Amino acid sequence: MQKLTYKNYAAMSRAAADIVVATVKAKPNTVLGLPTGSTPIGLYAELVKDYKAGKVDFSKVTTFNLDEYVGLDVKHEQSYRRFMQEQLFDHININPSNTHIPSGTAKDLNKAAKEFEVKLKESGGVDLFVLGIGTNGHIGFNEPAAGMPAYTHVVGLAEETIKVNADKFFGGDMEAVPKTAVSMGLATIMQAKKIILLSSGESKNDAIAKIESEILTLDCPGTVLHMHRDVTLLVS
Repeated sequence: MQKLTYKNYAAMSRAAADIVVATVKAKPNTVLGLPTGSTPIGLYAELVKDYKAGKVDFSKVTTFNLDEYVGLDVKHEQSYRRFMQEQLFDHININPSNTHIPSGTAKDLNKAAKEFEVKLKESGGVDLFVLGIGTNGHIGFNEPAAGMPAYTHVVGLAEETIKVNADKFFGGDMEAVPKTAVSMGLATIMQAKKIILLSSGESKNDAIAKIESEILTLDCPGTVLHMHRDVTLLVS
């Protein structure tokens, strides 16, 4: 595991974009694993700039997103599908049929989760996974717990996660935040060939410290990354 520290959020976002662009240039049909939330917004803005400047071509790229809220229509202003469209997909030349996000509205969520896993496997697997981390150490919506499903699954959100998301995205209204989501499991994430984890701000320092401690614990799901062969932490 490697750690790179940057002077500010903008520098970290630029560095992450450089990694993504280099990956796509080296392999035009790259499969990317992508996150949502506030942390990757700067990265996506940089990727849009690079595309518009002619520095990168996304036409053959395939993406798989980490998670989605249960019960939010894809057009809902806080759905992760809408987030990805507004922050990235609508501004680059990616094929819409190559963008995959877990369904939070399927009649059978468990069946849809298994189908998502099949699509991911058929794609050849994630070449580069970009991750964020929650204040409680969650990656995706894999919350601290005694145990958790290995692959894409329906999960209840921790109270801390609901509060953080309410404050950031739902105007402080915890009742408006969905209490469940569909998330890739840790085993799914760990199958990626390369992982970069982005972390910005003091609120994430404790989680990063636990990851650096080299002690594996499901009290901080992010510590599982020590078992991966190619992980880089980008921290500001």
